[in-house]
Amino acid sequence: MTTQQQEKLITLAKNLIGTPYKYGTTPEMAPHEFDCSSFIQYLYAQIGITLPRSTILQAADPQGKEVACGESYTNLETGDLLFMRGTQGYYNDNFFPNRELYIGHVALYLGNNETIHAREIIGHVILQSLQKLVTMPKFNIVLVKRF
Repeated sequence: MTTQQQEKLITLAKNLIGTPYKYGTTPEMAPHEFDCSSFIQYLYAQIGITLPRSTILQAADPQGKEVACGESYTNLETGDLLFMRGTQGYYNDNFFPNRELYIGHVALYLGNNETIHAREIIGHVILQSLQKLVTMPKFNIVLVKRF
């Protein structure tokens, strides 16, 4: 991802803070409503990267490269996708043989310790510090991908 794409992602994402959350949205509903994966799909489409619709398929997408970050997350770059267990979603571990990832939620890393994602319990797109995100129950980051 180029620096120009990263900067555009940050601007677009922050302009969508407060956009209502609705589970199971379709691309036609963007940018008026999002669930976590449709939010990511929409943002990436705006910078010319086509991603699948669901979180699990985004995580399994071969065009992304898995990033090893450990518990410190020091290797994160703007635009990285943070995949988590989540509270609902389509769980298919066949995409990740011998790894029980149970991916059901995705957030975007914006850099400078900031993440952004569409949260059902909050009801809209929110900006959240990385530290706050990783300490939340049910939001353990199990995979990081870079596109």
